[in-house]
Amino acid sequence: MSKKAELLGALAGKNRGLLANELEKVALLASIAQLEDLNPTPQPLARPDLLAGNWRLLYTTSKDLLGFDRLPLLQPGQIYQCIHSNNARIYNIAEIVGVPFLESLVTVVATYSPLSERRVNVKFQRSIVGLQRLVSYRNPQEFVRQLETGKHFPPFDFPIEDRDRQGWLEITYLDEDLRIGRGNNGSLFVLTKEKEKR
Repeated sequence: MSKKAELLGALAGKNRGLLANELEKVALLASIAQLEDLNPTPQPLARPDLLAGNWRLLYTTSKDLLGFDRLPLLQPGQIYQCIHSNNARIYNIAEIVGVPFLESLVTVVATYSPLSERRVNVKFQRSIVGLQRLVSYRNPQEFVRQLETGKHFPPFDFPIEDRDRQGWLEITYLDEDLRIGRGNNGSLFVLTKEKEKR
């Protein structure tokens, strides 16, 4: 079994890390590091064809993302990161589920600029929070299309003014359907590329 298949098998059923115990987390981190050593794309920013797309989160150590499960009656649904390399934008979309008709959405829009062959500076620009039905949400791809037309979603669509709301992300593994990244606050992300919806 390949290291990649081994890792994907170990991640199955862990709910992005929420259901992993301490021992499993240590084993997962070791498996991720082993796969990073086999990175087939050492210069990921030179491969926008691989980097661009809609990525679904499989695993993270980010307390911000895992913290959605502390909301009463609600829990995180799918979490996506949509990368548009043509205009250097990132759309982070977290679906919140649990109570019928209260399914929500938390979206953060950011721009990125290269710092090295595999590291980007990320600057957060805009946040949208709301009920999925009020923003006519169907899937990340369709929602990002609406955002790119300049559409606004009041009342909870606001610019992120704080200059401190930026960081960096290093892409440590990239192939046609798997990406691993590490952030400036020590967070780790493993994502799989979704097929385009027509």
